[in-house]
Amino acid sequence: MSTQHGRYLALTGGVGGAKLALGLSKILPPEQLTLVVNTGDDFEHLGLHISPDIDTLVYTLSSECNPETGWGRRNETWQFMQALKQLGGETWFNLGDRDLAMHVQRTRLLRGGETLTGVTARLASALDIRHTILPMSDDAVRTRVNTADGWLDFQHYFVREQCAPAVTGFEYRGASAAQINPAVVKAVRVEQLAGIIICPSNPFASIDPILALPGMRALLRDASAPVIAVSPVVGGAAIKGPTVKMMRELSLPQSASAVAAHYQAHTPGMLDGFVIDRLDRHCQAEIEDMNLAVQVCPTVMQSLSDRICLAEHCLEFLQDLRRTDQARR
Repeated sequence: MSTQHGRYLALTGGVGGAKLALGLSKILPPEQLTLVVNTGDDFEHLGLHISPDIDTLVYTLSSECNPETGWGRRNETWQFMQALKQLGGETWFNLGDRDLAMHVQRTRLLRGGETLTGVTARLASALDIRHTILPMSDDAVRTRVNTADGWLDFQHYFVREQCAPAVTGFEYRGASAAQINPAVVKAVRVEQLAGIIICPSNPFASIDPILALPGMRALLRDASAPVIAVSPVVGGAAIKGPTVKMMRELSLPQSASAVAAHYQAHTPGMLDGFVIDRLDRHCQAEIEDMNLAVQVCPTVMQSLSDRICLAEHCLEFLQDLRRTDQARR
C-alpha cells in the first residue's frame, strides 16, 4: 500500500498509458488516484459505441486484457466476426465475442440516457475496478488524421489502414464545443492534489485530444500540484504504436526531447518535469534548457514489476518537485 500522501491524477490513452496506470493503481489506493482517459478514439461501428482507450484501461486494470496484444480481452473467441464475414459485413475492426458484450452494454446504457462517465463507472465496477476512471468529456470529440491521401477518421487510419498513409496533421473535431468532464475539473482542483502525471501515451493521438478541450491547458497549468509527463519515445523508437512514424512524417526529431518540446510549445508552463529512459540521458541537458526538471529512470514496461517501478519513480519525482517548490517559497 502507498506511503504517498495526497491525491494524484493521470492522463492516459492507449496501451502505454494503461501500463503505467496499472502500476500506479498497484501503489495508490482508489481514493488517491483518478485516471482521465482520451475519448478522441471513440467511434460508432456496426451501430455500437466503441471506446478503445477506455476499454484498454478497463481491461488492463481488471486483468482482463489480452497479454499478447495489449488490447482486447483475454481468452477471446471470434465467432461473431466469422459469421459477420460470411454475411458480407465490415470486418476490418475486430470485435471479439467477449469484447462485444462491453460495446453492446455501453451502447444500450448511452441510448437510455446515461452519460459516458456514468456508463464507464458502471462497467468498471462490474469488473471489480475500484479506481476512478473518467472520460475526458461526456461530449463527442473525434480525432481525425490528415494524410497524404486526405482526411481519415482515427480508427480508419490506425486500424483499417494500419497507419500506412503519411501523416500531415491532426484535428480534434468537436473539441471546441465540448466541455471538460466536471469530475476532472473537481479532481484537479481538490485541495489534497499531490501531482499530475501525463502517461507515456501518443502525444498526438492520446494526449492532445484531452488538451484540446477548452480550458484544459489552463486547468493543468494552474494546478496547485506539479505536472510531469513520461516520454513514450525511448532511444528514438516508440515502444508500441505509430508515435515515431508520426513524428518523422511531421518533420519532428524522433527523440524524447522532441516530445517535451511539443508539450512545451503547445502548452507553455504546463509541465514542471519530464521523465526519460536511461537510453535518452543524452537528451537531459536539452530538456532542462526548456526549464523542465528531468527524471532519468527505466521506462520500458515489459512486466508488472516494470510498471510498478516506473510508477514509483514518477511519484518520487513529484514529491521531489513539491519539496523544491516549497523550498523556493
